[in-house]
Amino acid sequence: MSRRHIVIVGGGIIGCTTAYYLTRHPEFDPSNVTVTLIETSARGAAQGASGKAGGLVAKWAYPHEIVGISFDEHVKLAEEHGGRERWGWRYVATGSWEGRSEREVKPGHSGQKSLEKKLGLDKGRKLKGLPDDLLWVEESLTKSYSSMAPDGATAQVHPYLFTTSMLELAKEKGVAFESGTVTSIVQDGGRVTAIEWIPVGESTTQTIQGVTDVILCAGAWSTKLVPALPIQGTRAHSVVIRTRPDALIAPYVLFTEITGTGNDVVSPEIYARPDGTVYACGPGDDSPLPDSVDDVAVDDVAAENVWRNVTSISEELMEGTVEVKQACFLPVSSIGGGPIIGEAEGIAKGLFVATGHTCWGISNAPGTAKAVAELVLEGKARCVDLRKLHPSKFSRHL
Repeated sequence: MSRRHIVIVGGGIIGCTTAYYLTRHPEFDPSNVTVTLIETSARGAAQGASGKAGGLVAKWAYPHEIVGISFDEHVKLAEEHGGRERWGWRYVATGSWEGRSEREVKPGHSGQKSLEKKLGLDKGRKLKGLPDDLLWVEESLTKSYSSMAPDGATAQVHPYLFTTSMLELAKEKGVAFESGTVTSIVQDGGRVTAIEWIPVGESTTQTIQGVTDVILCAGAWSTKLVPALPIQGTRAHSVVIRTRPDALIAPYVLFTEITGTGNDVVSPEIYARPDGTVYACGPGDDSPLPDSVDDVAVDDVAAENVWRNVTSISEELMEGTVEVKQACFLPVSSIGGGPIIGEAEGIAKGLFVATGHTCWGISNAPGTAKAVAELVLEGKARCVDLRKLHPSKFSRHL
């Protein structure tokens, strides 16, 4: 086997999980295969959406090419590496809640975008009341509740802990982690041969020679290296609320529709976590993508509105403490569909792309990573059919 040097660009969940699956592939031999992961942020891995998402893992996600294998891989990873303790893996109930608030709600500005996380869900059966254990939502404010997925079809992870755990497990097998900005993918004769990058804290461009493969999974920032990718970023705000120690927070993920006193309607998502916190997020917006993940700005009003809206239907959340107000950019295809996964032969042999996972990056990371590892090390993805997700389907230049 000829010597390989694989460079992964992007330290989010796709990049870190791909590093893990490369090192677990039967063809991986550390004496012949070197894997280097380069992340732009000086703060480490999972600084973007991979550390600030809700962490939903669902069999009803999309696209179907990835979902089934990815959910099963999540289960295997949790069993093999103690995911329950290490990254908060557990099954959760999923419900649609509709009702009124006794307070005014804040719908946001006119440029808001749906995160479209309910597209794959059944409408469910509407109930008059709440499930017996869903005590942290006000019964008196409830108009209807629908169970939206059967038992065992939805789970969750803590996204930051999952992503950093994948990186640590990959590093145990020899993956090198570097902080810096990749500025160019060098090719010769139509094939990847090197990368140019600027390490964090340095000002001079350096070159890594002998690169045989580059896996680009830099989320919304992937277009900085491959402009032909039809990827754009959607900014989403979220808050993390620490509930009282005596609060009874059953494991539910709720998609809500809240009508306020002024008849405005908002639809925040609420995720109960096993560590005593509750994550809540609002709609996306079209804020311009900044130069790097470290430059993402939080709109305090948008974050405050998320908190105001979810606490308007829950005394337990109202009595909690906001630990984090944050924002991130989800990578989405500007022409619809996605994610985009495969070798971009139209640009260079040895250049692989894995981005555009929308709101389902956490859920679909293991399936994506396993497929990419097979594609890079074997020349073909055996676990899934990637033809509909191939880069050439999204741009003739790829």
